Amino acid sequence: MVKIDEKMKILIATLLLSALWGITNCSQRTKQQQKPNIIFILADDMGYGDIETFNPQCKINTPNLNTLSEEGMMFTDAHTSSSVCTPTRYGLLTGRYNWRSRLKSGVLNGVSTALIPESRTTVASLLKKEGYNTGFIGKWHLGWSWGLKDNIHTSTGNTFPIKMDDIDYGKPIAHTPNDLGFDYSCAIPASLDMPPYVYVINRRVTSPPATVTGSKEKYSWWRKGPTGADFHHIEVTPKFFDNAISYIKESANRGQPFFLYLALPSPHTPILPTAQWQGKSGLNPYGDFVMMVDYYVGKLLAAVTAAGIEDNTLVIFTSDNGCSPQADFELLKEKGHNPSYIYRGYKADIYEGGHRVPFIAKWPKVIMRGSVSDETICTTDLFATCAEISGYHLSDNEGEDSYSLLPLFKRRVLGRSFREATIHSSINGSFAIRKGDYKLIMCPGSGGWSYPRPHDKIISSLPKVQLYNLRLDPRESNNLQAENPDKIAELKSLLEKYITEGRSTPGTPQANDAVNFKWEQIDFTK
Repeated sequence: MVKIDEKMKILIATLLLSALWGITNCSQRTKQQQKPNIIFILADDMGYGDIETFNPQCKINTPNLNTLSEEGMMFTDAHTSSSVCTPTRYGLLTGRYNWRSRLKSGVLNGVSTALIPESRTTVASLLKKEGYNTGFIGKWHLGWSWGLKDNIHTSTGNTFPIKMDDIDYGKPIAHTPNDLGFDYSCAIPASLDMPPYVYVINRRVTSPPATVTGSKEKYSWWRKGPTGADFHHIEVTPKFFDNAISYIKESANRGQPFFLYLALPSPHTPILPTAQWQGKSGLNPYGDFVMMVDYYVGKLLAAVTAAGIEDNTLVIFTSDNGCSPQADFELLKEKGHNPSYIYRGYKADIYEGGHRVPFIAKWPKVIMRGSVSDETICTTDLFATCAEISGYHLSDNEGEDSYSLLPLFKRRVLGRSFREATIHSSINGSFAIRKGDYKLIMCPGSGGWSYPRPHDKIISSLPKVQLYNLRLDPRESNNLQAENPDKIAELKSLLEKYITEGRSTPGTPQANDAVNFKWEQIDFTK
């Protein structure tokens, strides 16, 4: 019999433990890798009618987004929570309507302080807890805390609107995407027409402002402001796509599920198609810019396929609100193209053109090719969707206005409407509520930039509310408020409930961040 000394016993035990640990660790990695990668692409100011598969009369060629639609699921009744930039971005990351925060109307700018508290769960932070690597690339537009020059002192810290001259670009930035759950971040502060114009990678400005730039051109205008030496407006969209493609390749090699939030600065102003795309649409620079975005989406999708991760990667493409009038609606319509398709209004409005957006989801492992959903959904639904996909259990104070899209992806028969109702808001803070076919608008006019605007003289003579049956009247041309007091009372009551209870999903009521309101006494006969 062979005798085994103590050293040999220790060696054998060590090898056995190592093998067991390797099997367990491999099992854990396999389980993690079964979770899908998630890529969320958010265009900026792209209209519902700017993609051919959503608009039979579309005059802009979008072959790559058409293919994405054909290979995945189109949502024909998708909405942003607001008709402008910042509020929508708040909602999709938190699963909470923006007006529950301190932001009741309008948008932030390049020097605004952070809108999302670090204590609030975001899509990125919940996925990070579930083993995901998380990346943000693009336009942030949710505020952060710039490093300030030494002679700038406050008793409360950087919690106030600061001046551009107060910023020390050599200091690290606080309350960035990195502090809200993103492992990697490459961002610009706000819209591409809002200074300062610098890239910020993981809390650091890549190149301090060397010049002051600005443009007053019709399509390609941007506000005057400090500009980094490495910052050229026309290069920003291509750079973000290239960065995103690199992130996808690196993440695929890592063998860990990843979440990429790619927030494009386009086709928002400044409308800057590169030389390759100028004049390609035959419409105007806006049409060219949309075609350029489509091209780069195609490059990104090809990178996903090349990385061998296509089958278990969920790709979502949508827009943060409707198309801006800066696209020149009149000229586009003369040439047969309407960025809002058949819908009334555009960016900033409470009307459908302000917040109804194209929404496409592709996930070959789960979503049937060429499928279409007519359910009403909202961009706040990204939060609960990612939670269910990753196995994260939502607490009552998380995703208060978010419903998981997973049942729709799987084409489950719900036996009910997907959402009980959906609230919309416009740039001036006007509310609307949509339930089934009916939409109640709690203001006269657009609440935004299209006629009749909030300060137009005609507003005082209009009914104080608007009621539309969107199934029969998708153009919102026939206000039914005079003959439907019961429907108005029903929807108004539900809207009040959603506001006062701090949530629109089932669960324990939550506190809003100082939402105080009083509806006027409305005479429904006028």
